Amino acid sequence: MGAETTTTTTTSSVEGVGEGEERDLESNPLNQPLLKRSRTLSSNPLAIVGAKVSHIESLDYEINENDLFKHDWRSRSSAQVLQYIFLKWSLAFLVGLLTGLIATLINLAVENIAGYKLLAVSGLVEKKRYLTGFIYLTTANFVLTLFAAFLCVCFAPTAAGPGIPEIKAYLNGVDTPNMFGASTLIVKIFGSIGAVSAGLDLGKEGPLVHIGSCIASLLGQGGPENYRIKWRWLRYFNNDRDRRDLITCGASSGVCAAFRAPVGGVLFSLEEVATWWRSALLWRTFFSTAVVAVVLRAFIEYCNSGKCGLFGRGGLIMFDVSDVTVTYHAMDIAPVALIGLIGGVLGSLYNHLLHKVLRVYNLINQKGKIHKLLLSLSVSLFTSICLYCLPFLATCSPCDSSITETCPTNGRTGNFKQFNCPDGYYNDLASLLFTTNDDAVRNIFSTNTATEFHPLSLLIFFGLYYILGLITFGIAVPSGLFLPIILMGSAYGRLLGIAMGSYTKIDQGLYAVLGAASLMAGSMRMTVSLCVIFLELTNNLLFTTHNNDCPPNSQKNLTVGELADAKPPVVTLRGVEKVARIVDVLRNTTHNGFPVVDEGVVPRVGLAIGATELHGIVLRAHLVKVLKKKWFLQERRRTEEWEVREKFTWIELAEREGKFEEVAVTNDEMEMYVDLHPLTNTTPYTVVESMSVAKAMVLFRQVGLRHMLIVPKYQAAGVSPVVGILTRQDLRAYNILTAFPHLAKSKEREKGN
Repeated sequence: MGAETTTTTTTSSVEGVGEGEERDLESNPLNQPLLKRSRTLSSNPLAIVGAKVSHIESLDYEINENDLFKHDWRSRSSAQVLQYIFLKWSLAFLVGLLTGLIATLINLAVENIAGYKLLAVSGLVEKKRYLTGFIYLTTANFVLTLFAAFLCVCFAPTAAGPGIPEIKAYLNGVDTPNMFGASTLIVKIFGSIGAVSAGLDLGKEGPLVHIGSCIASLLGQGGPENYRIKWRWLRYFNNDRDRRDLITCGASSGVCAAFRAPVGGVLFSLEEVATWWRSALLWRTFFSTAVVAVVLRAFIEYCNSGKCGLFGRGGLIMFDVSDVTVTYHAMDIAPVALIGLIGGVLGSLYNHLLHKVLRVYNLINQKGKIHKLLLSLSVSLFTSICLYCLPFLATCSPCDSSITETCPTNGRTGNFKQFNCPDGYYNDLASLLFTTNDDAVRNIFSTNTATEFHPLSLLIFFGLYYILGLITFGIAVPSGLFLPIILMGSAYGRLLGIAMGSYTKIDQGLYAVLGAASLMAGSMRMTVSLCVIFLELTNNLLFTTHNNDCPPNSQKNLTVGELADAKPPVVTLRGVEKVARIVDVLRNTTHNGFPVVDEGVVPRVGLAIGATELHGIVLRAHLVKVLKKKWFLQERRRTEEWEVREKFTWIELAEREGKFEEVAVTNDEMEMYVDLHPLTNTTPYTVVESMSVAKAMVLFRQVGLRHMLIVPKYQAAGVSPVVGILTRQDLRAYNILTAFPHLAKSKEREKGN
């Protein structure tokens, strides 16, 4: 097989072939299906290798070192190289600046909208107008949810959800269409404001990561597609590799904007988002996150003067517990280990249940836009009922006169909400439910408040948010899982702190932080970046720990040569190829790369006469450009270096534009030739056919490849220099084998027979 396919291959029956008649694979025409259903292969795991499992295309992160690329870099002056480097850092600065400003806008809007809503309801509750308060809160949340869901359903469906899985896919080489457009960015911003202000059990942290990535993508390509800036230097960033670097900066900036954690943002991209990394990109990414941190700090200093409306301490998550003096004892090892164990169990259970819920939601959402809206509004109504009614179940607690903080409070913020209690008493459950999620986290993380929360209130809070987290994630609004998981984890962490009582010297607020970290690690499998995020979040070095995240051992009984044998023969092109052959290949296959082979070359010492040379690999997009520009030759010959530079530039070849359907070739042109040597990547990544698939996967992921050529172990006369091509689709099939080991065992049984 030539390479990964871009669209679903059309299957057709082969006439004139009897059931018992065997076909010669070498004579298999290109217009025949690439993978046939075979009963003899039904139990063989290699039968699924090469199957088209997705129509989504991969990205070309590898540098295509053809003649045009080499000439382009040789011809650049020192001033041009410095300009290119300066532009990289300038774009990194703009990504951080704009992400910080938009995060500021979102926080300012959420705090004021939710703040005025809560103040109005608090006034009604204080006057004992409970029904009116319930109607007011439910209606306000309903309208805000409708606003967010309507934007997502009608204008940008890709803005729903956190967007982080799609960013991970893109940064690891899978193209995710319509994920970083201007409409997605706008809907993500205003949808997040509406959804978070509506009091839903979701956070703005995931959407901020997506927002940062959208900003980076739009800056790199000069703006939206219809209004793109045609500045000459921006064209250098209109390729997959540079765009990937910018989106990495954007994703890191989004994490920093969510948690004010510049180092944690960088490590999040390193650990969670990308499987590759470069030191130069590390510094640019940290520069972007540092700019975000400066913007947020300046914004907070400005708002401390009271010029930002109701925006207060709750707008940006920062739970400073650095003033707590902690001395660890041997007795503390057991509860801390227990917190980690509970986090792993509850996190895996949460993921399992969430998967079941999302399958149901998928069936509902497939019925149309109205059903998506109704689902979102139903969750909003249920959430509003719970947030308003459950605090009435809690008993009122007297205020402790030794506490310096105001008690009770009726404002938007405060750790001791009066709600329905008489003067001098507070409702601990209302302090967690009748507030914004940011303030709820701050309240439950509070230190030196050992008697503030009752165990029953914490248990109700945990159970409610566990249920709300399951039913809220997946509705058609921008949503993130970070904050809901933090709230769930902090509840059982504080419960364990209460249970320990006098047996521990650790503050209950610190137990809450440990619980939040453990549940996030259990559900999201984050270790190093999570540790640093909580370190920056709490400003306390006591939470730094070291965890070894060892990946599971992959199966090593399959080789890349076996994968190649399970696939149809590789489609190759000659160095100087006929136009008709190129058109036939492009029309009847959907591969994105083709090995270029030269036959009858002058051999080096030790090789047989008439040796075959693997010149490299040529991309489908480049072949399409050749046909569109009609760079044809009247005779079979190799071109001079200046000839290709008259027709093409490296910048043109880096752009992902042009389709084969737009090409028109006459019958006379079909008989002409094309010299593919100048357009061929002469340094593709190759592996020998005896290499294990597990080892090839490591190389494929770490380098961010799209194609990997498989070469034979023995170079005998008449043997093709390329056995096959390993693509992302093949590795997906391999992942299926590792997920279902019984398929691999069936292969071993067949070998034994």
